[in-house]
Amino acid sequence: MDLPRVIAVGGFASNVGKTTLMCQLLRAFPGWEAIKTTRGHYRSCGKDPQACCVSHLLSDKPVLRSGRGETYAPGKDTGRYWDAGAANVHWLIAAEEQIKPGIKEVLKRVRSEGVFIEGNTFTEYVDVDALIMAVREEDHQIKRSARRALFKASALYVWSDTNQNGNQHDIRVGNQHDIRVEDWSSSENLKQRVARLPRYTPENLPDLISSLRKIDRPATA
Repeated sequence: MDLPRVIAVGGFASNVGKTTLMCQLLRAFPGWEAIKTTRGHYRSCGKDPQACCVSHLLSDKPVLRSGRGETYAPGKDTGRYWDAGAANVHWLIAAEEQIKPGIKEVLKRVRSEGVFIEGNTFTEYVDVDALIMAVREEDHQIKRSARRALFKASALYVWSDTNQNGNQHDIRVGNQHDIRVEDWSSSENLKQRVARLPRYTPENLPDLISSLRKIDRPATA
């Protein structure tokens, strides 16, 4: 299956600025589309259902929503994509075993030359042209899906010093960006992989955008 250019935005953990970075990239690539992937489970996660849990949305097949009418909600991730200028927004909601067929199906809906996808898990099933992993400098946690995704990562995007409320709209960057990889994993392979990755910050975001614009060969599933 031929695909558009696919650039993924993953993250080491929750609340590390993935959506903020997605929106910055969408503004820099007018006409591109956006995909939000949400992996759900058939039980409540214990968090606020309005903010997180999608168990009530799961079906026996991957759930795909596309277009402004189905995906725009002010303040939500998909709404922010629209506000950032996305040509179209798609939302994939799927259980673990549905991610593979779901991501392949949602990519068929993309009509633009390129698409940004937020998430980690789908990268196990689709080759991407670039995978940017967002991380907070002060947060040394890394979730399991991020560990796997890191072996496909192209670069790190390092945030520092969120505001007091953790609001991703107001993330600031500090002066230091030395990531202590030993705090994230006991795996030597993973440490070495992280240590070799190029690192970007909000201060040199134009450099990241420039490198992504040089990608001109479509990915293949």
